Amino acid sequence: MGDVAMTVPVLRALTEQYPELKITIVTRAFFKPFFKDLNNVEVYAADLKGKHKNIIGLYKLSKELKSLNFDSVADLHNVLRSKILKFFFTEKTVVQINKGRAEKKALITGKIFEQLKTTHQRYADVFKKLGYPIKLSNPSFPKKADLTSKLKAFISNSENKTIGIAPFAAHKSKMYPLTQMKDVIKQLSKEYNIILFGGGKEEVKILNQFETDYEHVHSVAGKLNLGEELALISNLDVMISMDSGNGHLAAMLGIKVITIWGVTHPYAGFVPFNQPQDYTLVADRKQYPLIPTSVYGNKFPEGYENAAGSISVERILSKIDSLVSDKEEI
Repeated sequence: MGDVAMTVPVLRALTEQYPELKITIVTRAFFKPFFKDLNNVEVYAADLKGKHKNIIGLYKLSKELKSLNFDSVADLHNVLRSKILKFFFTEKTVVQINKGRAEKKALITGKIFEQLKTTHQRYADVFKKLGYPIKLSNPSFPKKADLTSKLKAFISNSENKTIGIAPFAAHKSKMYPLTQMKDVIKQLSKEYNIILFGGGKEEVKILNQFETDYEHVHSVAGKLNLGEELALISNLDVMISMDSGNGHLAAMLGIKVITIWGVTHPYAGFVPFNQPQDYTLVADRKQYPLIPTSVYGNKFPEGYENAAGSISVERILSKIDSLVSDKEEI
């Protein structure tokens, strides 16, 4: 989800700087709400578990796409499926993203420790090779969504600022320990509206307990569809996220995003779009010198699973206060 969300600000810049282009996004139907406000952009849903499953299904998908009479293909994923599709598009110009796998390997093995090209810039490089260089500076964002009565119910006090918190990630090693996150929520709920984001049976249970324990805290987990969650996110003052998808959803909507990093690191290029470096709160590398241990957080040595816990609760609260008080601007 995060990879798809990261394409949105790049596509917004592309369509604004080249309004004559018509873009067709091939992705899962679930992600269609991401692109709803982009001009000249349509979503073609790939049914990867149904009629477009396996090589035969991808061949069917390629035939369907060819009927759209497109001129070129920007492969922003560069995985097995997109490589197979590329094989079926031999008569078209196809440019695939360079994911920088070699330099990322050097980063996680300790051969280098420096900022690599961002994923957003890697996406932009694809369009540059197709003849459409993009400037990602001074981006524009959609207006805040109008909230329905259903969505307004998640904001306890309209006079207070609203903080979103997405405490989960695909791997535990990327998460802030829940005991410390509970303290963050407890302290913030005294002054702000708190909206919790997550999914999955166990996550829903934990977030519902946080909602029960503290005033002005509401969980949306399992209660809203994706479009509704995006509308609510667009009305946040700040989002707190791990190195995970919700941070990218907020960033594509122009929301300030504080990211908490465990065994992964911003240098790999996955910082949410247009967020200053000091919005990233990174685990203590003196205590955990092997960070980053992997690009995606799926590999780490023993004892590193709670590395994010080296970031103090006070540091997170201080950063929130500075952003919400408008002392810092994106």
